[in-house]
Amino acid sequence: MVAEPTTAISTPFRLTGLDGLLLAGERWEGENQPALLFAHGFGQTRNAWTGSARALAAQGFPAVTFDARGHGESERVPRGEYHMEQFVADLTGMAEAATPPGGPRPVVVGASMGGLLALVAAGEAEGACPFSALILVDITPRWETQGVERILGFMRAHPNGFASYDEAASAIEAYLPQRRERKTESQLKPLLRQGDDGRLRWHWDPALLDGLVEESERYQPRLFAAAAKVQVPVLLLSGARSDVVSSHTVDEFLRLVPHARHVSLADATHMVAGDANDAFTREIAAFMQTL
Repeated sequence: MVAEPTTAISTPFRLTGLDGLLLAGERWEGENQPALLFAHGFGQTRNAWTGSARALAAQGFPAVTFDARGHGESERVPRGEYHMEQFVADLTGMAEAATPPGGPRPVVVGASMGGLLALVAAGEAEGACPFSALILVDITPRWETQGVERILGFMRAHPNGFASYDEAASAIEAYLPQRRERKTESQLKPLLRQGDDGRLRWHWDPALLDGLVEESERYQPRLFAAAAKVQVPVLLLSGARSDVVSSHTVDEFLRLVPHARHVSLADATHMVAGDANDAFTREIAAFMQTL
């Protein structure tokens, strides 16, 4: 894991979305520009980026992390009516908030769902792209269905939650056998909510599985069209052991976005930042130096 310098300090904030829904985030100060805007994957929180954001901020790169709607500390959509347009608008709003007056637009770092949202926001922008560059983390407009089904299978596996943090840690350990360290209670607390029945359930809104996920397959033509229109610099960071992104989907993406650069991280699965955080952070810092 990347060492977490004590000099980089985050400040929590709340941003109001276009529909009035509150999004929770953190800002990490740095003297350089542009800022890094981190967009997490489906079922994750901004905590997935803490190690990288803290390390990069210590190197001078300001960073913004946030919980997508329906995730973590951000509010849930009433009646569970989630749609891609909401998430794209949230990401665009975060980008606007991360752009200093007269300064450069942020570089978005999008993992999985966050990367797909970044592609749509960049490719469908009516005016200037909301980002100065894109870093896509193990995601392409076409994905390997088997890998995605494995992720969704885990998310659907515990509808009644867990009796203890130890039980939840065991479930994660079985799902991510490549990780050496078992999750501690303090690490799990931001990921779980205790219900009135005393049981611990994941932080994300279960309605996401019935809304956004069911819409995902029909979004692929839209994602391809958006990716083809992206003009800003693009870096694709993939996990060599990923079951979501493959050599086929990467090659297809590079034909679609010929100016994109691709780096495969040997020790990573789909969970790139968690599996190979040192290498992941180094690649982001190196890419930022080229802008």
